[in-house]
Amino acid sequence: MREDVLAGLSLDMPVEEHLAELVRGLDAGWKLLAERLAEAGPATKVSIETNESGRVRLNVAGLGALGEPQSLAWLRGRVERMLPKIDLPDLLFEVHAWTGFLDAFVHLGDGTTRMKDLTTSVVALLVSEACNIGLTPVVNPNYEALTRSRLVHVDQYYLRADTIATANAKLIAAQAKVPIVRFWGEGLLASVDGLRFVVPVQTISAAPSPKYFGFKRGITWLNAVNDQVAGIGQMVVPGTPRDSLHILDALLNLDGGVRPEMVATDNAAYSDMVFGLFKILGYNFSPRFRDLDDQRFWRASMPGVETGTYGVLEDLARNRVNLNKVITHWPDMLRVAGSLVTNQVRAYDLLRMFGRDGRPTPLGTAFAEYGRIAKTEHLLRVVDPVDDTYRRQMNRQLTVQESRHKLARDVCHGKRGTIHQAYRDGMEDQLGALGLVLNAVVLWTTRYIDAAVQHLRAERHEIRDEDVARLSPLKHRNLNVLGRYSFTASNPAAGNLRPLRDPDAPELDEDEIGVE
Repeated sequence: MREDVLAGLSLDMPVEEHLAELVRGLDAGWKLLAERLAEAGPATKVSIETNESGRVRLNVAGLGALGEPQSLAWLRGRVERMLPKIDLPDLLFEVHAWTGFLDAFVHLGDGTTRMKDLTTSVVALLVSEACNIGLTPVVNPNYEALTRSRLVHVDQYYLRADTIATANAKLIAAQAKVPIVRFWGEGLLASVDGLRFVVPVQTISAAPSPKYFGFKRGITWLNAVNDQVAGIGQMVVPGTPRDSLHILDALLNLDGGVRPEMVATDNAAYSDMVFGLFKILGYNFSPRFRDLDDQRFWRASMPGVETGTYGVLEDLARNRVNLNKVITHWPDMLRVAGSLVTNQVRAYDLLRMFGRDGRPTPLGTAFAEYGRIAKTEHLLRVVDPVDDTYRRQMNRQLTVQESRHKLARDVCHGKRGTIHQAYRDGMEDQLGALGLVLNAVVLWTTRYIDAAVQHLRAERHEIRDEDVARLSPLKHRNLNVLGRYSFTASNPAAGNLRPLRDPDAPELDEDEIGVE
């Protein structure tokens, strides 16, 4: 498989040619930053200091808030009041009418779906699993598709990791086709972060963490979200490991969507070796450093490649990458990359291969040297005093991730948000169902936001594209997930959307109806 794998990773050129290209890119990054610092002068938000021990440190001021123009506040409020109110089961039925995503749930044995009203049973199970409420609230003994025996059977033979992933792929593809999504991104930027759940039952698939679980044990649900606000992949890991190689495992097993190029993370357990693994697989690993001023910068040079000096940054760039180690171990590094993309080995398991008694092996050292180029390029873009686009892209995507986690907490409200599955397969199926429901909610909200914006433009309101780009489908005041589960679909006519609400009408909660 070597030829196809290396062509897919753009690594089919000689190692010297590949490294020469990286060296030129890094050299250009250093020169650009030095030029911009010289132009900015004392007014720049980036300063270089040398401490008493002679170590050079870079101080970078924090990003200021962009602010919210009045036009954006008006648009957000107007659109939010126009979204129809809906119960979660109705939302799932309506999204199925658009996409047919529930048809992905086929029988484990023969791969067909012959059961009557199967979609009703699947929707009931998705609500049960995602809301963490068990079967009792969704069982209806008077309706065959909602009897306990039917739901248990469907749960056992239809609701599986592979069918959930197939259904998710349909939602991801549908999300990318909504016109308003083009203002949010092209799917090439993604973030991966973990949502933690306490597991109060005895299980070997959970681990302790006093900070997050107190005296109990728990799990971390890693999920990948792209800049189109679609959840594209997920995995469950015991405890709260802050290791970015778990993130790499999640990225190598996505449910669907465009393969992301840039991957933002929030204070992941990064290392030079991790940067090397991400780089060789074609990802731009972009963690948000908590200790940015303590990071070490690197420069690279090799025979036949002309590099220059970096002015005020010369002292900061005094550490040199040893490319000879990369050249020596390049064949083995390519085998590692091929093993990862063909799922022959997990990225997390590479830690044991790359380390021995707390020290990196020669192959691990080669990956670290290779990763120092990618890490320095990332740092140079983060500290750019003129163009903060890269840094704001990271922060915006991580904010999207946090908003999705808040929605997940509100949906998964039963049993105080704790997971009572004793086996890892059960945890993955339940949280997979939660991820699928979140994607359905995001797709439904996105379509209605798109319809609301079109309606406002048809009324001759001036809607700025930069305001549309800051709208979010993760607002969910109009969505009811509590205590009312009717599984008789109330869909609008085929091909149509529900009528938008009048944004100027007074809004009352149901408990307030009749109260003057």
